[in-house]
This record gives sequence, structure tokens and C-alpha cells, in this order.
Amino acid sequence: MKAVLVKSPGDADQLYIGEAPMPETGDGDLLVRVKATALNRADLLQRRGLYPPPPGASDIIGLEMAGTVVSRGKRCQRFQPGDRVFGLLPGGGYAEYVAIPEGMTMPIPDNLSFEEAAAIPEAFLTAFQALHWLGGFREGHIVLIHAGASGVGTAAIQLVREGGGRAIVTAGSEPKLQVCRALGATDAFNYKQGPFAEKVLEVTHGHGADIIIDFVGASYLDQNLTAIAVDGRMVVLSLLGGSVAERFDMRKLMRKRARIEGSTLRGRSLEYKIKLTTDFSQYALPRFHSGALKPVIDRVFSWKEVSEAHRYMEANKNIGKIILRID
Repeated sequence: MKAVLVKSPGDADQLYIGEAPMPETGDGDLLVRVKATALNRADLLQRRGLYPPPPGASDIIGLEMAGTVVSRGKRCQRFQPGDRVFGLLPGGGYAEYVAIPEGMTMPIPDNLSFEEAAAIPEAFLTAFQALHWLGGFREGHIVLIHAGASGVGTAAIQLVREGGGRAIVTAGSEPKLQVCRALGATDAFNYKQGPFAEKVLEVTHGHGADIIIDFVGASYLDQNLTAIAVDGRMVVLSLLGGSVAERFDMRKLMRKRARIEGSTLRGRSLEYKIKLTTDFSQYALPRFHSGALKPVIDRVFSWKEVSEAHRYMEANKNIGKIILRID
């Protein structure tokens, strides 16, 4: 089969389409012909040799896919050849074919295209996990979402809105803030125009954020501890602003009785990801079908333009997901 490969760890010019072995399938796996996949920042790190796949996973880049079932293992019962499916992957998405456990596979709602479906798994499952499984989200909660115009950010805004919460976001430009507001954010702040913590306290009348979804890390830690509510939870999903905090006043943590939890999804156990997929499917698929939830897509590239797509993400231009059409 054809797949996007990496000549040697480095910049986007190292990507090319070449030949790779067909994926091996087990009794509980589906073989899927991939129609579309999506970019994630983890892809950029893997391309540079900084984020190897977990043991046993494909070394081909790509953490999500949408396509059609080609064949199924003898223990598979839910899907038939020809069914349109999508799902989260530990790797292998930038290819013509992928093997995926049936338990991690979801049916594509009839009203969604392959490109739209490919924009869902990583962003929405990550946001759902951070909010519902780790953050303890419930109706009425105030949620501060950093990188609000990212794939996970746009997903989290919608999940908070649908759950009866209040979403407050930070992003780096007015067009990004406008998209966040359109998705349901009640307040949106440009982090380039000064500190956000006091603004969060002001619009919440001193309460702060019950949950903070953070992608920035060290450089936001002090402000996050100012902005968080008493008994609040902060879920750290990435470290774009560094991993070592020079200033960490633990008195703030104690006064707020706050909880800080780091999380990655790619390296979780298969059982964990199947349970997460099941919970998410039951909650979200009817909402995608009705249009209450929707994937946010910035651009669709042919996979022949994969280097350009990676450079586009590295320039931080996207609002929502960047899609690769496998054609």
C-alpha cells in the first residue's frame, strides 16, 4: 500500500508518499480503506523524531481516520465490509489502509462526509476525556479553555455548551476569538493583549474557572492558579509554553484546594480507549447526527500536499482541524 513516510527526522520536506507493508489484522480488528485523516501536533513531533509511537503501534504518522471497512476479523460483529467508519488510532493514519480494533471504531453519521468524520476522533475524544473523565464536568461549571480555536479547543467549547456549562477561551487573534464565540464561548480573550487571569476573575465575579483545559504548561501555570476556582481542576494536555515552571507558588494551590492532572491519550491502554470511545459514542453520535455538535475544519489538503499541510500547522494558522484527503 501507499503511505506517507519520513526520509529522516526533520522538517516537513522529509515527508513523502512511498510503499509500506499492509497492516496486520487480528481477530478483533477491522481492515479499513482510509479516505481521510487529520493532522495533530503530535504528528509534527513524530516527524522530527521526538514522539515515537507506543510499543506495537504502526510507525506511520496519523492518529485518526475515516474510511470504509474492507474486511473484519472473526470476532468482529458490529461492522460489515462497506460500512463507513471512523476512529482514533495509535498510529498509521497517513496510509491507504489501517487496522483498528472494532471496539475503537465508530459509525460515521449519514450527514457527515469522510473529511468531517476524520476531524472528530482525536479532538473530541481528547476534549471529552479532559472534561468528563478527568475534569468532573457537570452542568453549571465554568470552563477555561486555552487554545480555544484549536481542534481540541473547538470541540471542548461545544461539549461545554451542550452540557450546560460556560466556556471561556483564550486564543491569539480576533478571527480565532470570533469563531470561539460563534461556537458558544461566552467570553474570549486574546492572550497577546495581556494577562488573562484577572479577566477570568472579573467576568466570573471572582469565582474563577471550575475546570481549566491547558495546552500551554509552564508559562501559564501561575496565571492558571490565579484563575482557577476553589476546588477547581486543571487538566494539562500539552506543554507548548514549556515544561519547567520558574515560579510555582504552592500557596495558591493550597488556598484553592486545586487539582492538577496531566494526561496523554495515545499511550493509554486499549481497554481505556475502547471504554472512552464507547462513552463518547453514546453521548456524541446522536448530537453529530442532529447537528448540535459539528467538526470544525480549517482546510482540506490532498495527502500529496502533506508537507504543505504540516508547514501550515506549524505556522499556527489553522482554526479547527487540518484534513488530509487520501486520494
